[in-house]
Amino acid sequence: MPVPLHTQTVVAFIWDFDRTLIPGNMQAPIFEEYGVDPSSFWGEVDGLVEAYARQGEVVQRDLAYLVHLLTYVESGVFEGLTNAKLAELGARLEPNPGMPEFMEATRRRVAEVPEFVHEGITVEHYVVSTGLRPMIEGSVFASHIDGIWANSLIERPVPQGYIEQMPVEEPPSAVTRLGYVTDNTAKTRAIFEINKGVNKNPSVDVNARMSEAQRRVPLENMVYIADGPSDVPCFAILNKNGGKTLGVYVTEPRNNFRQVKQLQEQGRIQGLAEADFREGSAAYLWLMDSLEQIGYEIVENRRQAFREIQNPPGHV
Repeated sequence: MPVPLHTQTVVAFIWDFDRTLIPGNMQAPIFEEYGVDPSSFWGEVDGLVEAYARQGEVVQRDLAYLVHLLTYVESGVFEGLTNAKLAELGARLEPNPGMPEFMEATRRRVAEVPEFVHEGITVEHYVVSTGLRPMIEGSVFASHIDGIWANSLIERPVPQGYIEQMPVEEPPSAVTRLGYVTDNTAKTRAIFEINKGVNKNPSVDVNARMSEAQRRVPLENMVYIADGPSDVPCFAILNKNGGKTLGVYVTEPRNNFRQVKQLQEQGRIQGLAEADFREGSAAYLWLMDSLEQIGYEIVENRRQAFREIQNPPGHV
């Protein structure tokens, strides 16, 4: 039997970003900063896959906007868009109501339940997004989350033959390349990296064979919160493996209630609520109840494990 690596007492909340933690798209401050019409940019993105196909080239649909963003940088429209600039623009993002206070409320909650404290139950929050990592790192959420999976951009590519060259420090420059890429299906990889503890111990490969008992955060200890069809693969994994799934919607700047309601009607999410996380709201109550359910299941599982230990016979 494999040696247990973890106590499996972590409850992980995994958050989408756009229209989940914030009301709209995180790219909005970029357009505002450079005076670009968002509808024009996104309209071009919508036709980008077909435009490249006419050139005989293949572009992945959910990453097409990143290709076009770099085109805007190269053409001078987004002049001087560095990673530092993206972080600065991320600081302008307004969170949805109740955020990020809700994240800290979950940590306080497990500290208030004696059984949870006794078993060492803790809460972690992660962002998994097809958005831009520097903007999330610059946002109000940065100090409240335990990890980010999102797209990163490179300013200066490492040159050919760099191993034999002395490193030279250079000032920041505009982004030019894709670095780490998170598309819709790559979000599921993030779930398994959290599950296996890859994010806490990089020496563990996400594809390493591992028993359920060896995994750091069991899938049934996870709660996934998101707003759209792009998150269906993640919803499916947790629904199938005992996790919790909540679909959230916003009414401003664009009402996406119908889209999320369809996910509920199709059985792809377990709960549905407005993306308002203030105390007493539907989302707050649903998520706190889910936290407590998972917490008490952890407590019961650990008690059951102790009950199964056979003590030696006593004296007659």
